Amino acid sequence: MGLPTRELGSSGLEISRIGFGSWAVGGGGWVFGWGPQDDTQSIATMRHALELGINWIDTAAVYGLGHSEEVIKRLLHELHPGERPYIFTKCGVIWDEKDPMAQPVRALRPESIRRECEASLKRLGVEHIDLYQFHWPDTVGTRVEDSWNTMLRLVKEGKVRAIGVSNFDVELLDRCEAVRHVDSLQPPFSMINRNAAAKEIPWCAAHDTGVICYSPMQSGLLTDSFTEARVNALAADDWRRRGAEFQQPNLGRNLALRDALRVLAKRYNTTVSAIAIAWALAWPGVTGAIVGARSPQQVDAWIGAASLELTPADMDEIGDAIARTGAGSGPRSPKEAKASGEQASKKQAGA
Repeated sequence: MGLPTRELGSSGLEISRIGFGSWAVGGGGWVFGWGPQDDTQSIATMRHALELGINWIDTAAVYGLGHSEEVIKRLLHELHPGERPYIFTKCGVIWDEKDPMAQPVRALRPESIRRECEASLKRLGVEHIDLYQFHWPDTVGTRVEDSWNTMLRLVKEGKVRAIGVSNFDVELLDRCEAVRHVDSLQPPFSMINRNAAAKEIPWCAAHDTGVICYSPMQSGLLTDSFTEARVNALAADDWRRRGAEFQQPNLGRNLALRDALRVLAKRYNTTVSAIAIAWALAWPGVTGAIVGARSPQQVDAWIGAASLELTPADMDEIGDAIARTGAGSGPRSPKEAKASGEQASKKQAGA
């Protein structure tokens, strides 16, 4: 089965519009885990996603403190070489081996990047990483230019095909671009967290940088079955228990927005989760969306989003629902974002 594809910026990687996100595959027992997860179930879920046409898996060294990459290695060993998906992973989040519940350090020291790359190659069992990304901006004083130059060397050495960043703002993107082209940006982006639409996504569109957004369903909030009671039923080590969007008053606004999406879902004979993902994909400049699942059934619930094209009228309708419910922050529609951008440009020109 095929899915629509797009080139990731100018990287040469032709990716399906939805990729599989393996954060939850890392399992529980660490500070940003999603609670217990069976490895066999994870492999079955990823295999099902590939069978339905997804051709890339996004992971990170820190997911499960290396465990997500190890599970992906098991999946790759089961696949024929011609069936293997692109593998995207990340570096720059250093955990405490003695205390998995401790907050990891966000560090992009050149020597650490290289060491982490070698460790990921080994855990994944691959000769090269298709897209290697900085997970978060550095917090220990490393110049981003020094960090980015290390990524450039990894490309030249053939250990990495393309390089990108995650959670970077425009200032950091500009600094990286001055050293070497940024192949991709991975920002959080959903109907609730719309902030990247104001500056970062337009920057990427202007620089031919691909955008693969994460959490388009806002970590499960924008799905058909999520309820307030579900929050209390989450595993003790599920990070969402501490998440601001899962606490009142945000939770009430978010679920009201989710309920408003049911009309569109019914109109298209699909799920709320598919509408949420299709909304993210409809924004100009967005190449693909990273979507997680813990079972094949969850994949079935949202896979249709890859081929679902929302109309401008649909986007305005959703924008009205966002305004009515007061959920989240950021531009509520592409039309609003464009108007705001034009106004900002006029102010800048007149300054």
